[in-house]
Amino acid sequence: MPQSDPFPHYIEFRHICKTFDRPVLVDCNFTVDPGETVAIIGRSGVGKSVTLGHIMGFLKPDSGRVIVAHEDVTDISETEWRRIRHKVTMVFQSGALFDSLTVAENVLFSLELRQDYDFQNKEDVVNGLLQMVDIADAADAYPADLSTGYKRAVAIARALAAQPQCVLYDEPTTMVDPIMGDHLGDLMLRLKKQLKLTSVVVTHDLDLMYKVADRVVFLADGGVAFFGPVADLEKSDHPQIQEFLELDKVLRV
Repeated sequence: MPQSDPFPHYIEFRHICKTFDRPVLVDCNFTVDPGETVAIIGRSGVGKSVTLGHIMGFLKPDSGRVIVAHEDVTDISETEWRRIRHKVTMVFQSGALFDSLTVAENVLFSLELRQDYDFQNKEDVVNGLLQMVDIADAADAYPADLSTGYKRAVAIARALAAQPQCVLYDEPTTMVDPIMGDHLGDLMLRLKKQLKLTSVVVTHDLDLMYKVADRVVFLADGGVAFFGPVADLEKSDHPQIQEFLELDKVLRV
């Protein structure tokens, strides 16, 4: 982006505040650059999912500015948000799949929202997406027949069908076994390198953070306690960060 551009970052939080029954986000600031993966971590209830909600336009800040896809989206209309959501998509923790559709049909549903979609080659495109996420053998299965990890992979394939610039992942490895969690991390890393996707990953999984993230946001007490390169997180002297990292070490033993 040119230096004169007022919004050089793909995503930016500028002094974001959000209160429900209590303050959840207080003067939060961070950026996500094009092609970068930023992980958002912290204890439960610190505002990680609320942060994703602001990026997708499901929530509006009480104060501050939200930049998404190089645009100030703080006050845009729902019609304008639909345009933004063609560029930025979200892989929900639940997968949010249609239970009555097969895996292939779930991916096709998202594909048909594209302007350039050619119905004639639908099978080739769907199969290509399923192969990209390593689940082509499940094309005719229904969500109820799949493990949690497979559902997440289907959700990723469906998100990619819309050809987004940016993907938001909400706890992608929660409630999956370590082998599938490792596989999902490898998949996310591969997609980042092959498709140059910009990504934001909300996670408790530090293995996933270390594998896929360039920078990390650590939320604590409503604010950003740390924002910087993943390698520098352990150097922070913030007590909640050190406690978080120590607890992770204990759980690994």
